[in-house]
Amino acid sequence: RFVESGGGWVQPGGSLRLSCAASKVTLDYYPIAWFRQAPGKEREGLSCISSSDGSTIYADSVKGRFTISRDNANLTVYLTMNSLKPEETDVYYCAANLMRRVCTAPISDYAYEYGDWGQGTQVTVSS
Repeated sequence: RFVESGGGWVQPGGSLRLSCAASKVTLDYYPIAWFRQAPGKEREGLSCISSSDGSTIYADSVKGRFTISRDNANLTVYLTMNSLKPEETDVYYCAANLMRRVCTAPISDYAYEYGDWGQGTQVTVSS
């Protein structure tokens, strides 16, 4: 199970970096993605990084503002979020695609393939 951290409160237009602590096996074998979900809403896939070559994909809603990265030495996947908007107030989760070796778009459509969900980290964007 992943452990997410780094959430908090930020003003609109601000930045945050989320962290996802993973196991070595997970980082070595499975694509890892970031999702977000608000109460009563569908879980939205934001970004994914493949285990094989480190290739990345992004949802259109965050492309150009969010960056996913991986630190193999520290067994951590990061999501750097810039230009945050109030409507992006959500709980953010990371998970591994246990059925594939590479990321597949759109991430949200394949959410059912992801597992090892963590507890999430709350991000609040407000003034």
